[in-house]
Amino acid sequence: MSVFTQSRGERAKNHKLTGYHVAATVNPKKVTAQAKPAALLPVGNFARGMRAGRWVFASGVMATAEGGGLAPQVTLNPRPLSGLPRWHTEAALMYQRASEVLNAGGSDFAHAVRTDQYLPDWRAVPFLHQVRRGICGSYVPPSTSVLEPSLALPGAGMSMEVIAVAPGRGLDPAPIFPPALEVPATSSFAPVVRAGDFVFIAGFLAACKPGDLGGIASEARVPEGHLWKGNRIQLEADYIIRHKLLPALAGAGSSLENVVKAQVYLADIQDVPAFNQVWTRHFGTRIPATTFVPTLDPGFAIADARCEINLIALTDTGNTRRHALAGSPAACDGHPIAVCAGDLLCFSGLVAADESGCVSGRTTRHAIDAQMDYLLDVAEHACTEAGTSLANVVRIQQFHTDLSELEPAWKAWARRLPEQPLPLSAIQVPAPLVVPGCTVQLDLWVYAPPPE
Repeated sequence: MSVFTQSRGERAKNHKLTGYHVAATVNPKKVTAQAKPAALLPVGNFARGMRAGRWVFASGVMATAEGGGLAPQVTLNPRPLSGLPRWHTEAALMYQRASEVLNAGGSDFAHAVRTDQYLPDWRAVPFLHQVRRGICGSYVPPSTSVLEPSLALPGAGMSMEVIAVAPGRGLDPAPIFPPALEVPATSSFAPVVRAGDFVFIAGFLAACKPGDLGGIASEARVPEGHLWKGNRIQLEADYIIRHKLLPALAGAGSSLENVVKAQVYLADIQDVPAFNQVWTRHFGTRIPATTFVPTLDPGFAIADARCEINLIALTDTGNTRRHALAGSPAACDGHPIAVCAGDLLCFSGLVAADESGCVSGRTTRHAIDAQMDYLLDVAEHACTEAGTSLANVVRIQQFHTDLSELEPAWKAWARRLPEQPLPLSAIQVPAPLVVPGCTVQLDLWVYAPPPE
C-alpha cells in the first residue's frame, strides 16, 4: 500500500485536534503488500488523507485554517450577520479542504463513492446541501448525515469523511437510481453507486412517499394508541431492509449475501438486541461487518426516526468475493470481527470487551489505555489473519463518549505504529456504547493487497 500525502495537525490546549494543511506529496506508484500508507506531512502524525492502490480516503475533514484550528472566516467574522451564513461558509471551506486531499491522491469528487457527515446542529444541514450541490453538480455521491454532540475541533459545525477512487483504475463510479427506491427530496445524492465489483449505498431511513416526504412509513410505526402491535426499532429496521436496501442492492446487481459492511446509527443504543433479531433474520449466517453508532435524539433528517443504515456490498457476479473473519469476541454474538472484500478489510465496530464485559474494569491501568491496547491487539490479530498489517490502516473512525480521551487514544496508536501518520477522525457520541463501560469504539478500514 502506498501513502500519497501527509497532513499537518496540532493539538489544541484542550487536547483536541486543531486542523491540517497539505504539505507534501509522496510517490504513490509503488504498492507492496506490507508497505505503510502514504500521507499529507503531519504535526502530531494525523494524516488528512490516504491513498492505497485504487482507493483514496479523506478523514475528519473540517473547515480548517492553514496553521491549524477552525478558519477565522468561520469563527471570527466581526460582522456575523453580514454576508453568507456561517454554516454556508464553513461547508464551502470544508469541501475545499476535502478537494485538496482528493486531488493530492489523484482523485476528485467526480470519483467519490461515499461521504459521511457528522453535525452537532441540524440547522447546518441545508447549507451543507446547498454547497454540495454547487460543488458536485449532477453527481453527488451516496451520503449519510447524522447528528452527534460534538466534533474533534471545538466550535466545528460539521465534519466529513470521503472515499474516492483513482480514475482509470477500473472503479469509475456509475450512479444508479433504482425505480423502486424512494430517495430524499433535498439531499440530491445518488442512492447507489457501483464501482467495479463494489456497491456503495447511501444512508436510508424508514421513510415513505416520493422524496421521503411522507415521514416514517406507517408500517414502520406502532399504530397510534397501541402499546404492543410490534416494536418500533424492529419495524423500522425491517422496513429499511425491505423497501430501501433490497431495491438498492438489486439495482446494482447485488444482494444481502454479498453485503460487506454496514454502519447502523441508532437514536437509542439499547435498541441493538431487538435490531439484531431483524438483522439476523434477513442475513442469516452472512452478517456483514456491522458498526452500531449512537446518535443524538433527534439524530436524523426525520425527527422521530430511530435508525439509519448505509451499506457497502459486492456484486453477485463479479470476481471479488467476501470473506468473514471470526475470532476474538465481536461486540455482538454472530457478528464477524471483520470482512475482507478484495483489497479492503472492513471491521465491525470494535469495543474493548469480551464475554465478561468491558476489559478496563479488570486492570489497574487507566481505562482508555487498557481499552486501546486491547482494541489494537484485536485489530492487529485480524489483520494478520487476513494477510495484511495494521500498518496498512487507511481510515480510522473513533467514536468517543468523551473527547478528552482522544489524546491518550492517539498515543496508544503512536506506540503501536511509531512515526506513522494516522488517518484518524474523532466524533463524540452519546454514552453508552454497545457494551457498558466502554468509552471508545473503533471503525477501521485496512488495505489488504494481494501478495505480489
